[in-house]
Amino acid sequence: MGISKTAVFNEQQNKIAQYAKALAHPARVAIIEFLLKHKSCFCGELVEELPLSQSTISQHLRELKHAGLIKGEIEGPRIGYCIHEEAWEEARDVMLNLYASFAAKKNCC
Repeated sequence: MGISKTAVFNEQQNKIAQYAKALAHPARVAIIEFLLKHKSCFCGELVEELPLSQSTISQHLRELKHAGLIKGEIEGPRIGYCIHEEAWEEARDVMLNLYASFAAKKNCC
């Protein structure tokens, strides 16, 4: 979706789409699971864990960072990554609100 089209949607809809896009690849889900388990890591650790090249993992890390779900800090010549706690909680809340808005109807489809 082009940048101009996102303006017609509200902030919450754009946030949900941004988080969903960031988690829409199994490699990114695996990276998030790794970070949740290990609290932090370097790209090289993910290369050892996942069956992907370093450049591919870097691209996935960039997408997760762009969505705000993770953050990275330079530590010498490497970048350490971890879950961005505030953004993670916000993502959880907006997704829970979306799911909580569902009301089952007996005569649907």
